[in-house]
Amino acid sequence: MYTVAVKRDFVAQHYLIGGDWGAENTLHSHHYVLEVQLEGDRLDRHGYLVDIVEIEQALDALVAGYRDHVLNDLPEFIGLNPSIEHFSRLTAEQLASRISAGTLTALVVKIWENEIAWAAYRLLLRKPA
Repeated sequence: MYTVAVKRDFVAQHYLIGGDWGAENTLHSHHYVLEVQLEGDRLDRHGYLVDIVEIEQALDALVAGYRDHVLNDLPEFIGLNPSIEHFSRLTAEQLASRISAGTLTALVVKIWENEIAWAAYRLLLRKPA
């Protein structure tokens, strides 16, 4: 299996809902680091799993929608606790719709909310050959 990864960092705000998590229940910022890992069992005719420029463009467009925003106010988070678990799944689904390569078998999004805590979501795109 091949893996290609690209990451971006950005600041966004949120507050947790549905439980008593102290300060996490009030509006606060995180310096997030989002890493997307693309997996596949074969390369294209150029020797790429996916062109990194395509990944960067998709990731930059996605991150622009989160940077300096309150996650709770965004349509994809309506009715959801804006945890990094939900955030990683939503981001994986959005990136999968923006990156089209027949070589891909899976996409993994890992989101760090600080230096020690992260969550990831792995989205299967097709079964390996």
